[in-house]
Amino acid sequence: MSYVVVMWVVWGMLTTILLGLLMYRGHVSRNEEDLLFLSDSSEMEHREQDEIQIKIKKIEPVIRVFGGVTGLITAVIVVFYVYDAIRHF
Repeated sequence: MSYVVVMWVVWGMLTTILLGLLMYRGHVSRNEEDLLFLSDSSEMEHREQDEIQIKIKKIEPVIRVFGGVTGLITAVIVVFYVYDAIRHF
């Protein structure tokens, strides 16, 4: 198997994982609201919002890593094809 196929397979897997993580973050943050709690009467809602924020903060660094790696591999693939086109020109 050539390295071009391997690059595309790795890119596809990383992109799929990234899209899955983005969908998960969207699902978790769907119930997040921008609220300012002025009293302790809504302690349950406050706790729910805190739990949502904790989940989002946990997943955010992973999304950044996968996004960066996917972008880097995309740039490598583009450079490879541009170099190949210039070489055969």
